[in-house]
Amino acid sequence: MKRKNIFRISVAFWAMTAFTSCSDQFMQDKQNFDSTTADAYNYWSGALGRVADVYRVCLPDPKATPSSMYNSTGLADDQSKSTEEYSGFSAFVDPLKPLTYQTGNNPVPDYFEGTKGDPITSAYGRIRNINDVIAGIEGSTLSQEEKNELLGQVYFFRAWCYYNLVKWYGGVPIITEVQEPVESSVVPRSSAKDCFKFICDDLERAETLLAPFTGAGQWMSGDNYGRVTSGTAVALLGRVRVLYASPLFNRSNDLSRWTQAYNDIKRSIDVLTAAGYGLANESNPGVNASGWANLFTEVPSQEAVFVTLHNTLTEGVPDYRKNNTWENGIRPYNARGGGGKTPSAMLVDMFPMSDGKIPATCETYNTLTKSDIPYYREFPFVDRDPRFYRTFAFPGVRWSFVGNPTTQGNRYPHNGPDYELWNYTWYTDAAYVDDIEANSSVTYGADGLLNDVKGFYVRKRSDDRDVNAIARYVYDEKSGGFTRSAAPYMEIRYAEVLLNYAEAACGAGEMGVAVEQLKKIRARVGYTSANNFGLQTNLSGDQAACFAAILYERQIELAYEGKRFDDLRRWMLFDGGAERAEGAPDTWVPSGWNGNTCTYLGFKQLNGQRRDNLEFRVSSAHDSKGLGGTSWEINGVNPDPLKDVTRPEALDLRQEDISSQQNKLVEFYNTYLTRKMKKGDAYTTDHTPKYMNFLPRYYFLGFAEGAQKANQTLPQTIGWADYNNGGANGTFDPLAE
Repeated sequence: MKRKNIFRISVAFWAMTAFTSCSDQFMQDKQNFDSTTADAYNYWSGALGRVADVYRVCLPDPKATPSSMYNSTGLADDQSKSTEEYSGFSAFVDPLKPLTYQTGNNPVPDYFEGTKGDPITSAYGRIRNINDVIAGIEGSTLSQEEKNELLGQVYFFRAWCYYNLVKWYGGVPIITEVQEPVESSVVPRSSAKDCFKFICDDLERAETLLAPFTGAGQWMSGDNYGRVTSGTAVALLGRVRVLYASPLFNRSNDLSRWTQAYNDIKRSIDVLTAAGYGLANESNPGVNASGWANLFTEVPSQEAVFVTLHNTLTEGVPDYRKNNTWENGIRPYNARGGGGKTPSAMLVDMFPMSDGKIPATCETYNTLTKSDIPYYREFPFVDRDPRFYRTFAFPGVRWSFVGNPTTQGNRYPHNGPDYELWNYTWYTDAAYVDDIEANSSVTYGADGLLNDVKGFYVRKRSDDRDVNAIARYVYDEKSGGFTRSAAPYMEIRYAEVLLNYAEAACGAGEMGVAVEQLKKIRARVGYTSANNFGLQTNLSGDQAACFAAILYERQIELAYEGKRFDDLRRWMLFDGGAERAEGAPDTWVPSGWNGNTCTYLGFKQLNGQRRDNLEFRVSSAHDSKGLGGTSWEINGVNPDPLKDVTRPEALDLRQEDISSQQNKLVEFYNTYLTRKMKKGDAYTTDHTPKYMNFLPRYYFLGFAEGAQKANQTLPQTIGWADYNNGGANGTFDPLAE
């Protein structure tokens, strides 16, 4: 049955449904909000509008910071800044500001309640809205076929909402129907085990209901593209199963959980394939992973299993509320972008070499075979994994776009189609040359970047003109360069499904199956059987090394997509899980994984480390002594100390063989530039370095003060102070069954 795309419901109707949708304060402080009339569900348009409202408030938002409503999407937010991807102490890793439940005193993020009384930003407000829609559709006079098509989508989103609660809190109250605002409606926290079962049941129900409409790829193009499908449901089911099997919830390494995950995901591959999903450009790696780079802007894309769609710019009137700001955010200032995002040196230095293996200089993933290819920190762009060049941008690389910043004046030397990034730096005072804390007041960059320069740039998910000739963004040369972008955001893409499959297979003892998934992912970026796709040969017989290889592959393949923090938490890689939250029972210490997930994997725990940044500055050996000017006059003096030096050809990823370009760039770097470490993580007031410290109680969050006041019957999580019990330690054990 072909229906009109839910994303084309009018803004006016969305506004109406939002106004009339429901909120749920299901504990103490409740209000009764009525939904649309029951009769509205008896009409396809009315029921479809209510489902559209569910999409509106539940879909991931790539512009938003993590909250009770949204996950991390790769921005430099508190979650991503707790990983190797970005430096800068977030709330979770600042050693001098431990989180508390108290409002105004380093409060723990409230992912449980959100904004009290708000039907959109309240976690349980969204769940109430969903339960209202389920009841309305089930009680309507629509045909059973119509009901099934709509209910399958809504059950998926209920599972999605609960998944986002459970991954943080373990057990939470399970609400399956609209609650009346009476004392008897209070619902206790369920065990994590029961919550996982509930989520999986909803996803299996969604799969069954949606299969007749999506199981043969019916929604992979046209008006219905972007709606959740039977494939979306089984993909999330696989992610949920793997979470439950991971060390965070599975301290004893219970084999049955891995086996369940493995069997479910193995079955799901056929469902996903039939529904039209797969690795985008699998048979066309392109040049230097151009096929991989292109998947982030393709619409429609077979990779996009769970996607937030944005306006297409090519048909109809764009919905400007749905613009993706990523392209603007990552582009340098002299391209008229937002200034760029700075990757940490830690991740730059640990990316694979061109043989697919981790650099020998890395002090982590020590169960993996290190590369025989030398890694020179002074020349990090040499002989790297093809994804390196699509993930980072650095001095002397081509990064083209549709647009012309030179119309703003000659301080922008490169027209968009010919744009080259030359972001080497110089200093205004020799006293700061070797000062790691030197800031933008004394640091300046080439080509008009001046004090807006970044040492390295995040390039991942870029809409590169050399890869995608028809830009999915608007470039306004008069009012600010990169503006709105229509690139979609993929919360779940097919590569993650394969990585989930690999992890579940490894946990279930099927390491050969796990390795095959890694090979598929690496083949897509150009690795071949000639060197075993860059994988070491013993992975099928070494479970710890196999797990490490999978987690390393996840870190590289999914970089800057908002996934790494969840991986670090579920594998407890901040401290290996060896430490317990105050008051936690012995069952919290892993009895599997040799008692410590970090030592088991050969992973260097993140606690106790710093993440700094890097830049390439003009060498003090240069005639200028590495010093230059502070301002750029359009027809005046060029402040660049290398203004009279001929630059080599920028690294052009359109060329199959970039080795000769790399060699020339190395010569330029060696002659004129020096790598410098720049401050990333903070220092104390007396300039003492601080180091990451993720506390054991953070693996399961406690309720913030506001949530505890509103829900006085809910027990606090172990390790967190209970506001309703005089500040005593919480009693709820997320691992208890």
